[in-house]
Amino acid sequence: QARLAGPPDGGWGWMIVAGCFLVTICTRAVTRCISIFFVEFQAYFGQDYARTAWIHSIVDCATMLCAPLGSLISNHVSCQVGIMLGGLLASAGLILSSFATSLEHLYLSLGVLTGLGFALCYSPAIAMVGKYFNKRKALAYGIAMSGSGIGTFILAPVVQLLIEQFSWRGALLILGGFVLNLCVCGALMRPIALKEHHKTASEFLEQDYVPEAQKQDLKQMSICSPLIKAWSHECLCYCSWKEYDFLLMPGFMVLAVSVLFMAYGCSPLFVYLVPYALSIGVSHHQAAFLMSILGVIDIIGNITFGWLTDRRCLKKHRDFCYLFAVGMDGLCCLFLPVLQNFPLLVPFSFTFGYFDGAYVTLIPVVTADVVGTSSLSSALGVVYFLHAIPYLVSPPVAGWLVDTTGSYTASFLLCGFSMMFSSTLLCFARLAKKIKRTHLRSLTNDTGTKQHIWTNGAIAYSVTAELDQKEVEFLATDTNSYSNR
Repeated sequence: QARLAGPPDGGWGWMIVAGCFLVTICTRAVTRCISIFFVEFQAYFGQDYARTAWIHSIVDCATMLCAPLGSLISNHVSCQVGIMLGGLLASAGLILSSFATSLEHLYLSLGVLTGLGFALCYSPAIAMVGKYFNKRKALAYGIAMSGSGIGTFILAPVVQLLIEQFSWRGALLILGGFVLNLCVCGALMRPIALKEHHKTASEFLEQDYVPEAQKQDLKQMSICSPLIKAWSHECLCYCSWKEYDFLLMPGFMVLAVSVLFMAYGCSPLFVYLVPYALSIGVSHHQAAFLMSILGVIDIIGNITFGWLTDRRCLKKHRDFCYLFAVGMDGLCCLFLPVLQNFPLLVPFSFTFGYFDGAYVTLIPVVTADVVGTSSLSSALGVVYFLHAIPYLVSPPVAGWLVDTTGSYTASFLLCGFSMMFSSTLLCFARLAKKIKRTHLRSLTNDTGTKQHIWTNGAIAYSVTAELDQKEVEFLATDTNSYSNR
């Protein structure tokens, strides 16, 4: 395949966007609709909120925990192979879940197996969009990630109808067949090779941090056998380190910590919105309609925020737009316990859905701004991996709070404060970075070129370097030699 100098920003890239759009429908939208099964599972198996919530938690946890595995297969085998394999596993998990006889059965089939299949599909598909787009990256991600909202809008009432017509077993069986479309999505993911993604052996040998002894060994191996050099231990270690060297970047560390709190806050809402609505007297169809509203407004958030943050005035402030969206979702969660009827829950679904779509779109964009396009696939794998533990813990913790207190207030307040803290942390990190940059700029402006006159008439000029702050002296033996320079 031909190697391009940069992303094409179009062409087959729009087919990649379409494929990622379908992947988000079959993964994230289906995961959200599992909350519609919550009441059915609880009634059929006769379990409490906390134990039943583990099903949704394990699905989300397995999807995010195994995200680096999806990135690994995508990087070293093929994105197409990874997504097709994931589609088969996810479909098998849903089909096996339709024959479940206990919650433990659902933990393994619907939780682990389906979650693993979604993991092999989700992060590689998102990373492919970043490889095909640069100038219109946020818009492309907005369209691709809107599949989650569109899928929720369509699937929520459909799943409710399927449960009424065929019971929860029949609904899971039909969803298993629907998820097989992931194999079709995988076929669309044509790989692309960019020149900046491939380092030559000579560039590897020029790295300062490679020991000289290893350089000599590699040179000798390159003369003796190109095959031995390609698979040498030193090259493999170097490549592995280069894939994950972004882990030591301060910007990525702050982003990672904020993602932990954001993921903890957002997950329980999708699990307990329908049960909460039912607990305050909303009908089953109205509760499913709330999920549909949340999904369709999610689409608007995806596309509008993607388009807006591609504009020149906001392109440099994508991180601020991201933290603003996360903070607004946290604020919505804080107000949710006082909304006690369907007319009040409708504007909540509008607001929460819009900002949820906004920050979901900006996660890969902000990650790419921090680590660069070349490390995007591995970085997204780590970012989604960090979602795993909060996704696993937060719904059961919220369920335990509901069982203990008898209301949803404590659960929703904890979610809201968690997301607000995530946004505040990023805000302080942004301010600290801006203050540091301003301080360095002031130091650079204050430090001019200093002229020293030596006793023998020679002139010395000291120049302060901006990055390493080392003073480099250029000495001229006489004024004529200096003027010639």
